[in-house]
Amino acid sequence: MSERDSFGAFLVGFVVGGLTGAVVALLFAPQTGEETRTLIKDKSIELYDKAGESIEMTYSQAEKAANEAVKQAESFLNQAKVRAEEVQKQGQVMLEEQKAKIESKVKKVAKIDEEPLA
Repeated sequence: MSERDSFGAFLVGFVVGGLTGAVVALLFAPQTGEETRTLIKDKSIELYDKAGESIEMTYSQAEKAANEAVKQAESFLNQAKVRAEEVQKQGQVMLEEQKAKIESKVKKVAKIDEEPLA
C-alpha cells in the first residue's frame, strides 16, 4: 500500500513541479510572443509525452500487481484444496473407526441376546 502512496505522491509532485517550472520559465524568459508560443507548444508536447510514460508505467505496475494477486489466489486455492482433501481423509478414517466400534458393540449385544438364560 505504501508503494502506491509513494508513487502517487511522486506523480503528483512530478506534474506540479513540471507545471511550476514551465510557468516560471515563461515569466522570466526574454522572448517574443511567437517564441513563447512555440516554447509553450514544445513544453506541452513534452509534458504530454512524460504523462503518457507515467501512465504506461502505472498501468504496467498495476498489471504486475494484478498478476501477482492472481498467482497468490491460485496458491491459496490449491492449499485449500489440499487441506480439504486431508480433512476429508481424516474424517473418513474417523468414520471407519466409529463404524468398527459400533459393529463390535452390536455383535456383543447380539451374542448376549443369543445366550440362553440359565
